Amino acid sequence: MKYPKEYLDEIKTRLKVSTVVSKTVKLKKRGKEFVGLSPFKTEKTPSFTVNDEKEFYHCFSTSEHGNIFDFVMKTQNLRFGEAVKMLSSLAGMQPYTFSKQDEEKEKKWKLYKSIHKNFSEFYINELFKNEKSIKAKNYLKERGLSVTEVKNFNLGFVTEDLNYYEKLTKDFDEEIIKETGLFYFDENRKKHISRFRNRIIFPINNISGNIIGFGGRIIDDNKNLAKYINSPETPFFKKGSNLYNLDKARRLSNKLEEVYLVEGYMDVIGLYKNGIENTVANLGTALTSKQIQILYQFYNHIIICFDGDQSGYKAALRAAENIIDEMKPDKKISFLLLENNLDPDSYVNKYGKDKFLEISNQKSIPIHKFIFQHYMGLTTENPSSKAILEKKLREIASNIKDNFIRKYTLEYFLEKVSELTPNINSKYNKIYKKFPKSLDKTKSYYNETKSLKSFEIKEFSFLYILLTKPKLIYKNLHLLDNVKLYSYENKQLYHKILDQSEHLSNLDIQKLDVDNNLISRVMNYASIKHIISKNLNDDEKILEIFNEVIQDLKNYELEQRILDLESKFSQDMSESVFNEIKELKKQQKIN
Repeated sequence: MKYPKEYLDEIKTRLKVSTVVSKTVKLKKRGKEFVGLSPFKTEKTPSFTVNDEKEFYHCFSTSEHGNIFDFVMKTQNLRFGEAVKMLSSLAGMQPYTFSKQDEEKEKKWKLYKSIHKNFSEFYINELFKNEKSIKAKNYLKERGLSVTEVKNFNLGFVTEDLNYYEKLTKDFDEEIIKETGLFYFDENRKKHISRFRNRIIFPINNISGNIIGFGGRIIDDNKNLAKYINSPETPFFKKGSNLYNLDKARRLSNKLEEVYLVEGYMDVIGLYKNGIENTVANLGTALTSKQIQILYQFYNHIIICFDGDQSGYKAALRAAENIIDEMKPDKKISFLLLENNLDPDSYVNKYGKDKFLEISNQKSIPIHKFIFQHYMGLTTENPSSKAILEKKLREIASNIKDNFIRKYTLEYFLEKVSELTPNINSKYNKIYKKFPKSLDKTKSYYNETKSLKSFEIKEFSFLYILLTKPKLIYKNLHLLDNVKLYSYENKQLYHKILDQSEHLSNLDIQKLDVDNNLISRVMNYASIKHIISKNLNDDEKILEIFNEVIQDLKNYELEQRILDLESKFSQDMSESVFNEIKELKKQQKIN
């Protein structure tokens, strides 16, 4: 029997190719792709590429190519069914067993999906065409939503159409309609009534983009009714295992490291409308570990941004305590608390995208610091209060699953607690002795070197040798043939050195008509300056080093050409491009 296409598609949707491949191959990010050594052949130069956006891998050495199922089958010698079981487990999905129950569930799922699709389309039409929807339209306009946003998120309005249930029964069995939870039976009217009547509805999609439930927002001021409601849980809709807008947001994970997790549907739409599309929302319940695990499959940094009021703060704290156990060494969870009691939707509409991103960069707090600051704020000078603080923090840290994160989080908590009693904890403080802060000059140097690209540092070494040993290079001028620099500033300096000194024959740094900052950068950041200074009188050694630097620069040029061609090949799969790549890789090996 065949696996249902929906089941296989969901596995592929949940798992990036790089996630699966990185279990076997050490990958490095290069532009939109990842590269690594081929798992199909022994090699020294990477010829294996992974493209998450296009959902495939390709090996230029062996021409092996495929998706995650192909990769697992080929590298682990598994049959297709075994690969599916392994990957479904990695994706956090239940195994498909081809039992009668599975077959029944698959049939129900197709009907369930169709009912939700019909329900959504019917009430989208009602929002746009029914005169009774004027209040709903006005509400959406007041919230700053245009027709574009309404259509993009397929918003609808459930009018008082009491016969829609009967319309559905013409195409679907009543039992499955009831299982969707979209209707309830009104004893007074003796009719099935839509759970969402007189509400704007927000379709909730699964990760593959199929509607599995709805959120509904009341538009009348009625204190007896909840402002927001969601579909009840069904076999196909579990609130704690899904996130609103994840089907759209996951597509951005190849470009962005972080995702914003907000509380409400309107927060997602408001941020999305303002250009912040990497946004999801939990579904009216406390944030769960399962939701964090799902987001980890796509993003490395989760920024939780709930409403800025007291209830939003309490929800954020509850979320922090629920999910701190999911912290991982290669992942981050932060909290962003907005000022003036604003929710994310109101904030971004008032201040705009740039301000929101700016405050996100400046004021996001790592989860462990957020928790510490909260409990520290509740602590008094009373010894019992401090004891309660330490006990609580130890308890929170002890629940963290990852051993390393648990260890360092506990150390952070205890170091902070020890600061409350400096005399008693002097012994502890010695263990966690703080090092003096770096001098401003050292800090500045460190920050600048972090921002330099690898090829710039190679160029600095090349220019450093020209500036310190010009006569030696002048005698070996042929070495400069076909040397290419990439940095605009370094290229400018190189040409001026050659032009103003007649190809190094009479170079005098003091007389060079160039910005002194360009020369200072070379002298400060050339990685080989210490080696050169030790071998200043050994011309043979310096020429050897100079040749190595030039070879590094030429290899960098080759790498760039290969990257451009590989990107082109991933689009058109041209044989001539493939052969050109192979030829360039041969040159790399020779070099």
